[in-house]
Amino acid sequence: MAQETLNSESPPAAPAQELSVVVEKPQVTEKEPQPSAPAPLPEPEVPEKPAVVAVEVEKPKVEEKEETKITQSVSFKEETNIAGELPEPQKKALDELKQLIQEALNNHEFTAKPEAEEKPVAEPEPKKEEEENKEEKKEEKEEETPAAAISEEPKIVTDAPAAVEVKEEDNTPPPPPPAEAPAAEVVVVETEVAEKAKAVDDDGAKTVEAIEESVVAVAAPPAEKEKEEPSAVVAPQSEETKEAQVPSPPPEEVSIWGIPLLADEKSDVILLKFLRARDFKVKDAFAMIKNTVSWRKEFGIETLLDEDLGNELEKVVFMQGFDKEGHPVCYNVYGEFQNKELYQNTFADEEKRSKFLRWRIQFLEKSIRKLDFNPTGINTMVQVNDLKNSPGPGKKELRQATNQALNLLQDNYPEFVAKQVFINVPWWYLAFNRMISPFLTQRTKSKFVFASPAKSAETLFKYIAPEQVPVQYGGLSREGEQEFSVADAVTEVTIKPAAKHSVEFPITENCNLVWELRVVGWEVNYGAEFVPTAEDGYTVIVSKTRKVSSADETVISDSFKTGEPGKVVLTIDNHTSKKKKFLYRSKTKPYSD
Repeated sequence: MAQETLNSESPPAAPAQELSVVVEKPQVTEKEPQPSAPAPLPEPEVPEKPAVVAVEVEKPKVEEKEETKITQSVSFKEETNIAGELPEPQKKALDELKQLIQEALNNHEFTAKPEAEEKPVAEPEPKKEEEENKEEKKEEKEEETPAAAISEEPKIVTDAPAAVEVKEEDNTPPPPPPAEAPAAEVVVVETEVAEKAKAVDDDGAKTVEAIEESVVAVAAPPAEKEKEEPSAVVAPQSEETKEAQVPSPPPEEVSIWGIPLLADEKSDVILLKFLRARDFKVKDAFAMIKNTVSWRKEFGIETLLDEDLGNELEKVVFMQGFDKEGHPVCYNVYGEFQNKELYQNTFADEEKRSKFLRWRIQFLEKSIRKLDFNPTGINTMVQVNDLKNSPGPGKKELRQATNQALNLLQDNYPEFVAKQVFINVPWWYLAFNRMISPFLTQRTKSKFVFASPAKSAETLFKYIAPEQVPVQYGGLSREGEQEFSVADAVTEVTIKPAAKHSVEFPITENCNLVWELRVVGWEVNYGAEFVPTAEDGYTVIVSKTRKVSSADETVISDSFKTGEPGKVVLTIDNHTSKKKKFLYRSKTKPYSD
């Protein structure tokens, strides 16, 4: 009995070793401390030239030279999205990422994989152990030698020679059972027999006979067991083949921003965004994609697009026009939150801040859906951040909402900004930027442009044509029906201090000339007159010379009809000590008396 108990305890030792192997497997996966690779990221951030940009904008003595430096050193140049034009390392990274995503789609890792990984590892092994323990307990209760022989199948030759002799004698009359029944089926018979034996405890002879029959079916000479082992292996394979014949579910379809992860060239553009956000580290990019897909489901992006969240914030964030390279321009006007009622309605409590966050994500999603994700198309945008009258860092609620929004945008919307232009920047923001600049990557800093209030309009014109810039930021773009549209180009002229500048519009007979102009910052004298071509003609005063102050910083629109050829002359007299940016455009319309 002592040997039997020892031998009965020996089988669970094998599962214990298997459990230790299972414990070691996560350690193998944890051997990927490659995320420590981001450590070198701060190193390329050592150059402080981008931080000097904010200082350069403020220096009036070297305005022209330093502004040229901004466009050369800070201007971010987008990389190609055509797979064939990528450098070889980037090509290889893109291919590896595609393979990982394809495997994940085949295995349904974006939806069902996380749950399926936990259940099979945690449940089946304990079940096996419990069944084995139950069988052993049943066998010990019966205290029959055949039961001990069953529990000692792996060690029949060494530990139970008597049982071997009995099995050999019993095996001779019915040879077919071991040949027909595989070892895997025998185990099932044993458990069934054990249950039957328990069910007929009243008749001890029957239980002994039933168990002896199970011993006869199970016990076999070592030579026969070797023959049975392959059959035991074949039986599960046959079941697996039957399962394999069942058609496996097709790969799941996962899309982001309306574009499948693996489909065509547009998919490559999406994948390249994640790769660039993670410095072409494939595993990090793959993890970011999976997290983004998971977050979009949890946040309910698809249903969010149809929600009505009001239009109270339409003046805070809005899209208007395009930059000179065709990127749509998004304006963020933080000064609107000086309105106490609007501030309270947006940030007063957690519920309102959550609604603001959903509104901001909804606005971004709708804007992204308008982008062209072709490799040669426009798939990024320009952000203009107006910090005029912006609440300072003391506004706790605004700071919390902004940080939360920034975290979500950084984690789930990679590489959607081609340039970040900050205008009307106060001194405290420049100081704050100098503090955080060492923690930003060189790639991020290369997208930043800062402009003081005096330089805001001029800085915008470097990247956005004046006809596309909203009128409140020094441009000529206005809402509603106007004589001119963004299709009508604007001419820019810089007027030197204490200088006059004239513009002539030639006209023909029966012509209606219309024009509009503005001087950024005004504080100049403006006048317009018509000078006929005929020598005996009379000059006509179209607009009497007058002074336009900065309070009148708006667009001047005018027109003149004539039945004779001549020209309209506009005169701008800059009597200040500062240079001025003069914008104008015109067109003629035929008319008849």
